[in-house]
Amino acid sequence: MRILVISDTHGNDWRFLDALYDAGDIDAVIFAGDAEDREDLYEETAEVPFYFVAGNNDFYSDAPDDLEFDLCGFHIFLTHGHRYRVSFRPELIRQEARARHADILIYGHTHRPLAEQDEDLLVLNPGSAAYPRQAGRRPSYILLILQEGEAPRYQIRYPDI
Repeated sequence: MRILVISDTHGNDWRFLDALYDAGDIDAVIFAGDAEDREDLYEETAEVPFYFVAGNNDFYSDAPDDLEFDLCGFHIFLTHGHRYRVSFRPELIRQEARARHADILIYGHTHRPLAEQDEDLLVLNPGSAAYPRQAGRRPSYILLILQEGEAPRYQIRYPDI
């Protein structure tokens, strides 16, 4: 299963479309918040299962703050991260993910891409597709590949703009 993991487009539809095009054939989209009321358009455009949580700038969204679901035998905890103070105390969100027995934690909010494999938890943050804050400030997303019985594979990607 090929999954586009993206966050923080902040209403910049073309950034979502760039990532969608760059990722190629995908089986699902995981969006970690801050679409700014564009999630319905993104879901319709992607035409694949779409997992979305509300971010701190999704004022009118009915989406949940946290979402748990299973894909290919992996339990995934998805949240935007602002409620867990990820910019100041990143260990809190990892503790929450472990308390929920997650195999994979996906969050956004920091606008900095991250992919770390702890001994029992894969931690992914796709960064921001619109307003990156890491060195080089390149828009980013993650391509996550899941297959039951195999270790997750992932790649932070920077689509050409």
